[in-house]
Amino acid sequence: MTMSAGWYLRRLSRMGPREVAGRAGDAVRRRRWRSDRPEGPAVTGARFTAVLPAGTLAAVPPEAAKRLVAEADLLMYGHVEYFGVVRDDLVDPDWWRDPKTGRRAPGGYAFDVPYRNEDAVGDIKQIWELSRHQYLTVLAAAYAVTGNERYAERVAEHLRSWWAANPPLRGVHWISGIELGIRLLSWVWIRRLLDDWPGAAGLFEDNPVALDQIWHHQRWLAAFPSRGSSANNHVIAEAAGQLAAACAFGWFPSSGRWRGDALRSLERHLRGNTFASGLNRELATEYHGLVLELGLAAVAEADAAGVAVPPSVRLVLLRMTDALAAVVDSRLRPPRQGDADDGYGLVVDGAGTDRWGSLLATGDAVFGRLDWWPEVPGTDVRTPLLSALVRPYPKGAVAPAVSRPAGRPDHFADAGLTILRGPGEIWCRCDGGPHGFLSIAAHAHADALAVEVRHDGVDVLADPGTFCYHGQPAWRQYFRSTLGHNTLRLDGADQSVSGGPFLWTRHARTRVLTADPSGDGVARWSAEHDGYQGSVHRRRVELTAASRELTVVDEVRGPRRAVELAFHLGPAIAADLVGNRAVLTWIRDGEGRSAVLDLPRELSWRAHRGETDPPLGWYSAGFGRKEPTTTLIGTGTGTTADGVMGFTTVLRFGR
Repeated sequence: MTMSAGWYLRRLSRMGPREVAGRAGDAVRRRRWRSDRPEGPAVTGARFTAVLPAGTLAAVPPEAAKRLVAEADLLMYGHVEYFGVVRDDLVDPDWWRDPKTGRRAPGGYAFDVPYRNEDAVGDIKQIWELSRHQYLTVLAAAYAVTGNERYAERVAEHLRSWWAANPPLRGVHWISGIELGIRLLSWVWIRRLLDDWPGAAGLFEDNPVALDQIWHHQRWLAAFPSRGSSANNHVIAEAAGQLAAACAFGWFPSSGRWRGDALRSLERHLRGNTFASGLNRELATEYHGLVLELGLAAVAEADAAGVAVPPSVRLVLLRMTDALAAVVDSRLRPPRQGDADDGYGLVVDGAGTDRWGSLLATGDAVFGRLDWWPEVPGTDVRTPLLSALVRPYPKGAVAPAVSRPAGRPDHFADAGLTILRGPGEIWCRCDGGPHGFLSIAAHAHADALAVEVRHDGVDVLADPGTFCYHGQPAWRQYFRSTLGHNTLRLDGADQSVSGGPFLWTRHARTRVLTADPSGDGVARWSAEHDGYQGSVHRRRVELTAASRELTVVDEVRGPRRAVELAFHLGPAIAADLVGNRAVLTWIRDGEGRSAVLDLPRELSWRAHRGETDPPLGWYSAGFGRKEPTTTLIGTGTGTTADGVMGFTTVLRFGR
């Protein structure tokens, strides 16, 4: 995908004067750097002191260590899967090749590489992911827990290969700040986990090539921070990586300045990216996880280096942790809201480790769990390693005036997110929040008033997910569209107007009218939005405990218009649609479960599954992966009374 002149004009229209000036300065700097490539300063006597405290590795649970070693052994055989693409070339990888398309990114000056053009470069996510070096942190962790030097030797071989193939400012891996930030964080942990290996110092602090790479990464991050309308999770990754490197690799004349600037940026942008309730402002759950991981890792590095962290940083991370504990379902799955690209801040665990359980276990170790938290199995590698570096502080020292929730929150007014819970582990997310974060709302979906319903952790009415970013515009459009969510569309138009794959030029405004998740036997929620000019869509949701019944009432106020009402079923759900009634069945833990979905009679209903022209009836469990599922679409205009069209849907769960 190449960006048109129209896209650049639309993108420019979403920037303020300060951002425009900053980006103009970046453009001048990029031109100057084309011919100005200084060598890093000479470093002598560098030593790595940010080691794990004695006894830390003994705290790794045996089950977690077993998963880690199994994953490491697959990596040693050259096997890995990224975004649905299995590759077996990891013994000697080509750092610029995309295994999905077979294309190889062009070389040359980094800022000349057209990384958004899949025809020229390949799938940039596939190329970048390997070079985050998070598979190397897994190998390094396997060395740390086993002492087997073959893991350390493979790490050293691959780092030397990468450094030789990617000199500063050359090629595709010197384009994006988030990639440099996460890579620096990985290098810090690789050095830490290899500390007992005799070759560790020769690989890092006694290696001029490594020193030059570390210095240039930090110089780049200091020069090109994400700005203005792009200051989302990317700027957190940049600050966290810069802070980690400046603390652990503080061997350069600029290390003190980089450390101070990164800490200030982290503090500012953590606050800016997070609602007071603790939810991430991008309203994209996976980015909540990414930012929380990055923030905890950054605090661990600062504490290990004896660098004072502002109390506000810990406070934001505490609130994020409590918010995560509040919104997960009975199986510790959070909402599937907004974009998701399988991005992690720090990876030291093997496949099969529950990401969200791991994050909550770390939060418990760092902040302490509250009585209402769900039970969290402490069976991961990351928690004992990360928490060992965080400086202990007495209860209440995060911020003296902070009080944590006495009970489990279920309505987050600032984020417009409400969780209704019912018997039999019924979980329902109602979306009445803003359309994403900042002026471009890069990771938002056009999903105002959407609902997401689960039963004992199984997706019944599902958010279909994300699937892709670049290179497949029809699929990108579908998964972020209004029709791609459990909500209502008028006249075939999205509620918000897209200007590009990460750009919205008009945002629907949503207002929550009622939020009573703990009502006496009936949990209630209602909201409305103005995304359809000339009409208002209002939705009311009620969950009745006694009858295990979820009622969704949609009203459209305004002139009669063409209506499409969508309900996307999870991939485990079989549906038998007859007229306006669908019988839903599924298996959970070997037991048959069922529900009946009575759909509005005013609309004509049809089941869609796995359609491609246009896309409809798909579920993406993770980035780059999709599978057919059933989507029920009702079409028509309904009946009008006093300028209001009304539609009632009832979902009844079996006993």
